[in-house]
Amino acid sequence: MVRQSATRRESGGLGVTTHTNDYVPHAAGYVDNEGPKIVTSRFTDRDSHTLERFEATGGYRSIRSVIAGSPADAAQLVKDAVLLGRGGAGFPAGVKWGFMPPVWPRYLVVNGDESEPGTYKDRLLMEQDPHQLIEGCLITCYALGLNMCFLYVRGEMALAQERIATALNEAYEAGYIGQNIFGTDVGIDIVLHWGAGAYIVGEETALIESLEGNRGMPRLKPPFFPAAKGLYMKPTIVNNVETLSNLPWLFQHGSAAYKQYGSEKSPGSRMLAISGHVNRPGVYEVEQGVVTFRELFYGDNYCQGIRDGNDLKMFIPGGGSAPWFFEDQLDLKIEAADVGAAGSMLGSGAIVVMDETTDAVKACLRVVRFFARESCGKCTPCREGTTWEEQILQRIYDGHGRPEDIDLLLDVGSQISPGPYPVAGWESEGMTPVAFPPKQTTICPLGPSSVAPITSAIRRFRSEFEAKIPDPDDSNSDSTNAEVGS
Repeated sequence: MVRQSATRRESGGLGVTTHTNDYVPHAAGYVDNEGPKIVTSRFTDRDSHTLERFEATGGYRSIRSVIAGSPADAAQLVKDAVLLGRGGAGFPAGVKWGFMPPVWPRYLVVNGDESEPGTYKDRLLMEQDPHQLIEGCLITCYALGLNMCFLYVRGEMALAQERIATALNEAYEAGYIGQNIFGTDVGIDIVLHWGAGAYIVGEETALIESLEGNRGMPRLKPPFFPAAKGLYMKPTIVNNVETLSNLPWLFQHGSAAYKQYGSEKSPGSRMLAISGHVNRPGVYEVEQGVVTFRELFYGDNYCQGIRDGNDLKMFIPGGGSAPWFFEDQLDLKIEAADVGAAGSMLGSGAIVVMDETTDAVKACLRVVRFFARESCGKCTPCREGTTWEEQILQRIYDGHGRPEDIDLLLDVGSQISPGPYPVAGWESEGMTPVAFPPKQTTICPLGPSSVAPITSAIRRFRSEFEAKIPDPDDSNSDSTNAEVGS
């Protein structure tokens, strides 16, 4: 039963609050669980998206203190806090900022094009607390010595666009954005840009192409590393929505307080969107490097077990592009380094759980079909390979497959991402993990992402693929159907 949130109380001023351990009705999918509330502290307030509520709860205080100091000090604090990027790669934001050469103009681009299958945590941040994101943008702009920020929001996220647009208007009217912000000589403008629904523009260089008015297709790296040659061929930092949403809390409480949460390698918290076969799917804010997948799936504070009392079959730990994990990996801590060494990635913060009733072939087909449809077509291995992967999988699933199709799938995948491809370990079978990331013959990781479900499913559930392939020696098999799609 969904109930209204109780009154919340700050504990020690460090972001831990009282909690309801239930869904918050007006923040679709968000669960007000026990733990740090660094980026979700206002989610229980129905008016969390307004300037009035934001300022009443400490909003825009951090940027005032930042402007009173030097840009170098601000950048150093982010580096000291080891604020990891929350968009997929998990690269330290402060280190990334340091890659910009002393060239002006320079730009900040905020990646709000959340589109990885299973991911919906950035959408909540943009809908429920847009001013927090705006303050994070202002802090970043001041720290990097730039005066122009572009907020790129996925085209389908209509409410997020409306909330951000309203928040920007409020902030401009209050003198928090524009020229002479907060009565100083600092000028920063923020532009809201709507995407058109292309998955590929989640890749930073494709996003930049889209911002420039071109078709969203990735650029070669090198030479087009955004920090050196980004938007309009000028130095550009591309950061994720959740990454920047951490900054107001970080600058209010300091790096030492921030590092009280999480592990030494992965300080702070992160938002995770859990979907699939659990009793309580949703978005949770959890400590990095502390909580395990087992706690997340079965703990009363989180997902409360697998649906209908079923057994876990597999789960995707970092969005559709991540190699699959299984029961062997349940006790891994949710930390990028550990997950990468075990054969997958945390990626976009999307975790998809599948129970024992799941058809591994169908699950594999569904994910591969997405990548085949979303390939921009720029790279031949991806354009052709993902299409063939989908066709072969569909042939197998429909019962028209050939015995050699399973190995053919692996062969096509190896042309996109030369092996060995990252996979999880399987202790009972004596199989060791292959660490992430994969190699690739494409400009961006979309092509190799399509190989993840294929390699994961075939290695673990090859018998399910074989069961769908007719025996060529069976006189009752339809020889005509067996040739479909050949």
